[in-house]
Amino acid sequence: MTSYQGIALAVASLFTSLAGHALAQVTPVAEPPAAKGWKLETVADGLPQPWGMAWLADGRVLVTGKKGTLHLVEGKQVRDIPVDGLPALFTGGQGGLLDIAVHPADQGPNPRIYMTMASGTEDANRTVLVQGVFDGKRVHGIKTLFTASPAKSGGQHFGSRIVFLKDGTLLMSIGDGGNPPARVGDMLARDQAQNVGSHNGSILHLSAEGKAAPGNPLAAQKGALPELWSIGHRNIQGMTVDPQGRVWASEHGPRGGDEINLIEGGKNYGWPLQSYGMDYKTREPVGKQVVPGMVQPLVVWTPSTGASGLAWYTGQAFPAWRGSLFSGGLATEDIRRVAFDAQGKVVKQERLAIGKRVRDVRQGPDGYLYAITDETRGSLLRIVPQ
Repeated sequence: MTSYQGIALAVASLFTSLAGHALAQVTPVAEPPAAKGWKLETVADGLPQPWGMAWLADGRVLVTGKKGTLHLVEGKQVRDIPVDGLPALFTGGQGGLLDIAVHPADQGPNPRIYMTMASGTEDANRTVLVQGVFDGKRVHGIKTLFTASPAKSGGQHFGSRIVFLKDGTLLMSIGDGGNPPARVGDMLARDQAQNVGSHNGSILHLSAEGKAAPGNPLAAQKGALPELWSIGHRNIQGMTVDPQGRVWASEHGPRGGDEINLIEGGKNYGWPLQSYGMDYKTREPVGKQVVPGMVQPLVVWTPSTGASGLAWYTGQAFPAWRGSLFSGGLATEDIRRVAFDAQGKVVKQERLAIGKRVRDVRQGPDGYLYAITDETRGSLLRIVPQ
């Protein structure tokens, strides 16, 4: 084993320890200082309410549109891509065509495209995972791989980020179903996040075919659904995997308390029993800030950023940023950089003011950070050195 490998394993062990044990109460951060040495470039404009983006092997970018459209960015040009056979799309509130990923093994023509979406009606809708094939002109052969259960009503909290793991399986976030007074069955929708008989308020671990991945750590619990990977989540809209295979997620809190978490299978992340936010109507705290047996976040933002897409930076353009997380902000119209030391402690936060609602943040194959803006006619932006 090389010294580098030894250090990497030690750091991975420390991060795993952080995820697996309760931490001390976290001090929320309002607005970190401004980051320096960067500027924005506009890659493309005119994207209709974009939500997610994914790179093809040839460097082109696919971008989903919330109203059910798909777009291919080639240089500065945007081309509409027909999608044949989507299930019934629900576009109320936060619903619509949401995240997108390309199967990592598909490096040639005709890659498999994975998309998440809200499907159903105002009274009964769910988060759904679909797969199709992109032949260079259109996405066809759409099939539904997975449908979350139970159904919920209204247009809130679909979650819907997806990431592939090194073994070819994938993780998919599902929102809790909505704020009070929204109910699912005989309980408040948000209480579904502590119900192992529900997919809502969780991260799921699925095969590339949409089945429960083998060995899911919660499956042995009585009444637990076999797809569950972690529970106690409110509404994860950012998720990324770093080079060591660690999984990170950014999560919306209510009226404050947005979180960054290091995700470990089998763990409970607390919502709504543990939270740093307040109820929208009563303005009373939701749960307690520290609950034994539940994982504490690494970062808490109050006021809420409206946490969106999430990226772990490994590029060469910004050497000082390598090994940092970058989290988009819808409400704060910015991107937050979170830096760690070798022990996994957060040592620095910075803010990149974008001036528009940031819906997704990703690192491109060229090593630059990219963002899409949440607008009726959104933009694909690239962050480059000043």
